[in-house]
Amino acid sequence: MRGLRAVVLCAALLLGQSVAAEHLRLVGDAWPPFTDTALSRSGLAVDLVSSALRRAGHSTEYVQVPWARVLLGLQQGDYDIIVAAWYSDERSRYGLYSKPYLSNRVRFLRRSGSSIEFHGLDSLLPHSIAVVRGYSYAPEFDADSRLHKVPVLEFAMGARMLAAGRVQLTLEDELVGQYYLNHDLQGIRNSIEFVGPPLSENGLHILMRRSHPLHKQIIADFDREIAAMQADGSYQGIFKYHGL
Repeated sequence: MRGLRAVVLCAALLLGQSVAAEHLRLVGDAWPPFTDTALSRSGLAVDLVSSALRRAGHSTEYVQVPWARVLLGLQQGDYDIIVAAWYSDERSRYGLYSKPYLSNRVRFLRRSGSSIEFHGLDSLLPHSIAVVRGYSYAPEFDADSRLHKVPVLEFAMGARMLAAGRVQLTLEDELVGQYYLNHDLQGIRNSIEFVGPPLSENGLHILMRRSHPLHKQIIADFDREIAAMQADGSYQGIFKYHGL
């Protein structure tokens, strides 16, 4: 029996299939249109990730908590997978990244009519910038200790501080910023605006805790199924479902 089991396991690996079905605890913060329990299927990213993992034979549940708790919870083993994460060396120490399955353009926002322009990091030195605590925007920006960064809990808070003149800049993924300005932040939509070229264009990954015994196999499952979804059209179908 042991020999037969070994043959079955080897065959599964050679065929690129999951060795075992797992129930996986997915986590993210409120980041519409990508992740938000108030949205249908909890948003685009949750839908893509859960669909790919389900195709690989895994079941999932999704929990939404503040970003700082997302990172801490993954490290403590409370959750298995962060649904939407940009790459950082620090996180790679405790989590394994998938291949990117989405892309984000991160841009600065200023008060409407402001003369502030973005032309590299040095152009930011005179200005205060609202940043979400725990977020990674771009390696050079994250590591630049010269910049006056004001930590906030979420983008909406930073945007309101910007509109009120309490900070001079904030930044966010372009689609996310537009979503907020068309929904929760309609009241300040005309008070702030995007400025300049993107700070960065980031691949969006899932991040799985390395302490999970099957983390390598599950990431391989995910990468395989996302590629299959892109090939068979179901990936594009999910975008269409979410109006994107």
